[in-house]
Amino acid sequence: MNPLLAEYKTPFGVPPFDQIRNEHYLPAFREGIKQQEAEIEAIVNNPEAPDFNNTIVALDNSGEYLRKAGGVFYRLRSADTNDEIEKIAEELVPLTSAHNSNILLNQALFDRIRTVYENRENLSLNTEEYQLLDKTYKRFVRGGANLDETDKERLRKIDEDLSMLSLKFGKNLLEETNNYRLVIENEEDLSGLPESVISAAADAASKFGLDGKWVFTLHKPSWIPFLQYSSRRDLREQLYKAVYMCGNNENEYDNKEIIRQMVNLRIERAKMMGYENHADYMLEDRMAKEPENVYEFLMKLWVPALEMAKKESAMMQDMIEREGGSFKLQSWDWWYYAEKIRKEKYDLDEELIRPYLSLETVKDGLFMVVNKLYGLTFELREDLPVYNEEVLAYEVKDADGSHVGILYMDFHPRSSKKSGAWSTSFRQQHIIDGEFITPVNLIVMNFTRPTGNKPALLSFDEALTFFHEFGHALHSLLSECTFLTVSGTSVPRDFVELPSQIMENWAADPEVLKMYAKHFETGEPIPQDLVDKIVASGQFNQGFTTVEYLAASLLDMDYHTLSEPVDFEVNAFEASSMNRIGLIEEIIPRYKSTYFQHIFSGGYSAGYYSYIWAEVLDADAYEAFKENGLFDRETALAFRKNILEKGGSDDPMKLYVAFRGQEPTIEPLLKNRGLN
Repeated sequence: MNPLLAEYKTPFGVPPFDQIRNEHYLPAFREGIKQQEAEIEAIVNNPEAPDFNNTIVALDNSGEYLRKAGGVFYRLRSADTNDEIEKIAEELVPLTSAHNSNILLNQALFDRIRTVYENRENLSLNTEEYQLLDKTYKRFVRGGANLDETDKERLRKIDEDLSMLSLKFGKNLLEETNNYRLVIENEEDLSGLPESVISAAADAASKFGLDGKWVFTLHKPSWIPFLQYSSRRDLREQLYKAVYMCGNNENEYDNKEIIRQMVNLRIERAKMMGYENHADYMLEDRMAKEPENVYEFLMKLWVPALEMAKKESAMMQDMIEREGGSFKLQSWDWWYYAEKIRKEKYDLDEELIRPYLSLETVKDGLFMVVNKLYGLTFELREDLPVYNEEVLAYEVKDADGSHVGILYMDFHPRSSKKSGAWSTSFRQQHIIDGEFITPVNLIVMNFTRPTGNKPALLSFDEALTFFHEFGHALHSLLSECTFLTVSGTSVPRDFVELPSQIMENWAADPEVLKMYAKHFETGEPIPQDLVDKIVASGQFNQGFTTVEYLAASLLDMDYHTLSEPVDFEVNAFEASSMNRIGLIEEIIPRYKSTYFQHIFSGGYSAGYYSYIWAEVLDADAYEAFKENGLFDRETALAFRKNILEKGGSDDPMKLYVAFRGQEPTIEPLLKNRGLN
């Protein structure tokens, strides 16, 4: 029996990971496609006149087996893949791409949808129902339903090619990340590194069978502290170049040709749909609406951020010269000298914070914050199946003890896991035939591992990441929508980061830090003088942080505002893009093109700006909590009811105004980053 094609007999209907085998996936997808095809045939051949329920709702509810199979397969392909899963993915792309195209290009189905849409003013739909109808109709139009047969066939091929290229881009990055190791054999080459970093490198070496040596990899918990603390400038250069040359090494994992093809295929598709470029096509249903608004917004931040970054660069150059150095600051030096200046100017060493941010401490702090805000509790469930022994499963309960959902957490890097951090769902919340289907969520991180007899001690940035991804999970867990298409995080890209980014504010708030940051050995709360130093240094290095992010956002927009297919060279295009905005050579974009997974293998094309767009929202929203109390239940209830529970059931700005009483202003963001 294929467990993906049967009713899950597990508690809360979570996937039976202990029963699912790789050989189950392809049959489950094929059966799921067959089932949904039959459901769509039933919609199309319904003798009754098309209406909201027999067409729009029926389509939204179709494809249950496909959702189940995809809900497991795609989540594990990102978090716990292997060669067999990668081969299955390559087989699935043409299958699922063709199936999706068959739905979106089904003329008889679209005719029924269009009939309902054109009669929408007479249907007495509520807000969520109207959103479902509007999104369904526009999804079909944007999916090519109005094209002639010749263009439809070409569109099918474009979509399949883009899916395959995206798959290959991500696979190349995983291979490049796993294939690189900086092996250190002489202890003197570890000069400057804290004991915790050295210990982690020794553990990594041991896993590679290199006992007595030290290994640094391209996973962030490994390379970032090396760049921060290593006094070996030549090794910093070697490691950082390995980071930013990912996918750009003229080998079998090179991503440049993939990028060129994807950009041109996206242009062709946009043109076919009647848009000037891919950015126009993507932004139409987002808050920003059009590329000009994105560029205007980003450049408003770019000018003061670049000015601040130049001042930071000058400070570092001055320190180099004060220490007797005669070289010019380079990108592989920035992390090192930023850390030295932080220590000199604010007497703050990142390593002093880690002992107060053990993984368990931060997790308990998160649970505490969410309980104070929303009354939620989290119970570890060791009886639930997991897909990897490192994964933890929690039952989430509301203040009255009722079941909310299940949250899986996967914390540490593995060769089977892609880099970064993300939140996703095995099952979305929805209501079908009157039954409230609860969500099953997953957050995946790549945090520093435990070393020796020490637990996992997180950096301050890792703690912020934990709170961030937890915010996404809350958006899914607290959803109270009827339809899958609008539930949970099914919102525009430039709105989806609001619930995640607002959570970072509690992580960093001095009052909250003192509540949860406790020494892993003594249990002592973080000292007030250390909290004061964290606050005092809060805007330090913000020029760098903002500039590297904005540079990547503008690079994304430059690729996707190209309006004609062009035979460009990726490195030259990127250099031209960065020269145009005046990026200083001491800083590189947060993501250079060949490892810019967000836009070439992640769904954020023409959308990487979304994080800072949403920061305008989150900074403004957090002001409401600062005005009324960080844990004010009335404010938290308003945020839960108007934002977290509503998903995409209404226009995002309407949802925001319902919470805040007004549209957001940019001033809190500028103030937070010291750019005003």
